[in-house]
Amino acid sequence: MTAFSVTPEAIQAAVVAALGDKVQRISISLGEVEVVVSADDYHAATLLLRDAVGCKFEQLMDLCGVDYSEYKGGAYEGPRFCVVLQLLSVSLNQRLRLKVLATDDAMPLVASVTDVWAAADWYEREAFDLFGIMFDGHNDLRRILTDYGFIGHPFRKDFPTSGYVEMRYDAEQARVIYQPITIESREITPRIIRENNYGGLK
Repeated sequence: MTAFSVTPEAIQAAVVAALGDKVQRISISLGEVEVVVSADDYHAATLLLRDAVGCKFEQLMDLCGVDYSEYKGGAYEGPRFCVVLQLLSVSLNQRLRLKVLATDDAMPLVASVTDVWAAADWYEREAFDLFGIMFDGHNDLRRILTDYGFIGHPFRKDFPTSGYVEMRYDAEQARVIYQPITIESREITPRIIRENNYGGLK
């Protein structure tokens, strides 16, 4: 097998051989392999995926959070928060999607993989900031995209589009202050104006 002839089926077999009973679910869709592991097995699984002979996923290309609370129109039943990793093996020229679901919706928590892939550092901070997912073992888990005083996690499906507070500069206090939202939410419906003979149509 050459470096450019790795099939999804071969990747799937290598992942199953490496992870064994740590695999909760594995599938091939649109030519891509996706594996789901439990939160308890997550960290151990990442080490195996990085080091096992048929895997060698040396690079973490991306890590993000997902909120499934409105998935399938609210018909989804299962853990609300998920962490998704996109892995790359440079040496074997293959890719893998790894998913882990946080077991507690009120306090989503999974292990940090910063000791497995250093690139996870800022990705995990982003998932914490935007979704409120906690990463056990991360040594600097703080907001990275929102302001230090920001309240809530803006990528959660129940986060209001207007936010909870607004900030402005107060000239009397000579500093930026936070205050309750003063903007009234409104629904904007675009008007469609059709003219006779528009574009030569009648």
